[in-house]
Amino acid sequence: MPSLNLTSKFLEAVKPTPGRQVAYPDRVVRGLEMRVTPEGRKVWSLRYRTHLGKQRRVTLGVFPSVDLGDARDAAKKVVADVAGGGDPASDARRAKLAAKAEPIKTFDDLADAYLLACETGLWKPRRKQKRERTLADERGSLKRHIRPALGKFALEDITRADVRRFLEKMHASGIGAQTNKAHQVIRMCFAYAIGQGRVELNPATGFDQVALAGKRVRVLTDAELRTLWTTLINPTALRLPPKDGETKGVAVYVGRPMRIAAQLALLLLQRRGEIAGMHMSELDLDHATWLIPAERMKGGAPHMVPLPPMAVALIREALDLGLAAMTDDQRRAAPNDRPVFPSPRDPAKSVKPDSLTHVVVNLATALGVTDATPHDLRRTGSTLMTSERLGVSPFIRSKVLGHSTDTGGGAAVSSAHYDANTYAADKRKALAAWEGLLLEIVGEPAKASPDAAAPVQ
Repeated sequence: MPSLNLTSKFLEAVKPTPGRQVAYPDRVVRGLEMRVTPEGRKVWSLRYRTHLGKQRRVTLGVFPSVDLGDARDAAKKVVADVAGGGDPASDARRAKLAAKAEPIKTFDDLADAYLLACETGLWKPRRKQKRERTLADERGSLKRHIRPALGKFALEDITRADVRRFLEKMHASGIGAQTNKAHQVIRMCFAYAIGQGRVELNPATGFDQVALAGKRVRVLTDAELRTLWTTLINPTALRLPPKDGETKGVAVYVGRPMRIAAQLALLLLQRRGEIAGMHMSELDLDHATWLIPAERMKGGAPHMVPLPPMAVALIREALDLGLAAMTDDQRRAAPNDRPVFPSPRDPAKSVKPDSLTHVVVNLATALGVTDATPHDLRRTGSTLMTSERLGVSPFIRSKVLGHSTDTGGGAAVSSAHYDANTYAADKRKALAAWEGLLLEIVGEPAKASPDAAAPVQ
């Protein structure tokens, strides 16, 4: 295939070809390719010749974890190394052989080996390679919770009692569902170790989940919605309740961009990761649509979200704030496909989903709106959407939420293979109705729909 002027938008949209791997060469950096497997995995690689004339290929990472800019930077470094007589592919092979020869001694070693095996497809516990989103969640659980507690332990020294004690301590600190997630990750790591012949028993099995696995049912009241929305627009001096030994609680300050993200979470009813990771390339504000790519969706399929008028206005405000916060150098270097909610540390990357959770939880706690999370905002809107106040059908509500399992009473095979509808008009009506009800609840006038925001046909 001839070289292409690769763009982030193209890379996100490109689809796998059944039965074969397709390479898309980059025109900017010679030898750099995006290779799309039949399963849809998008891998960066660089082809080069050594000083002896041998052709080599080195892998640079997986898209979107390694974006276009990162891949080009990494490729240029490899090219410079090769020009100096290096051979990165051979170096990488030797490093892998050395790693295989090195015994796994501690849980940190095991976690590293497990993640590498999952990333490369060498370990498929359910005969299916793990998606990057799943691995990102597992890395987060390992980094935040598991490694600090168990990482330095020798594998032989970790007992069932140790694992259970760790999980009970984690749960006692107020961490609920993530305790069960940590339990699952530890169990999978040791299952991998058993498969490699490293250990014989899995210390994370043989006992029930520590945290209750009951479903959350929290739905905010009209009064709570009004209180939270008012604060998202105009926050006052807020403090968390004082802890033991404190005379007054910690002050809560949330910048306008993250308050906009929380407003959008309530208006659009999408998951926190989808909101936090919103990019310009996903948006068509002239036609009021947001197309979330498959790799960012829990169900692994692209999801089109029609944008009601206030959502369009809030996104435009967030984009303006993002530009205003950049230095002149950052603005000049900013990619066209920049995040709507950039990280304060790196404007080229999105804020983490956890940031949105902290915003909602801290503001709600300071306001006395107890036990409220971003997912509770999603559940609240979902519940009111199908209530007698709006009367949206549960099927269309599921389409709005991006659920892939609701077939509307039809056969699953029909929905998956014979129904290509996006139900855009129905979703637009549902989200417009929800926006109208929400603004009525919080006491704001409805925002007029711009002429350009025409429904998608």
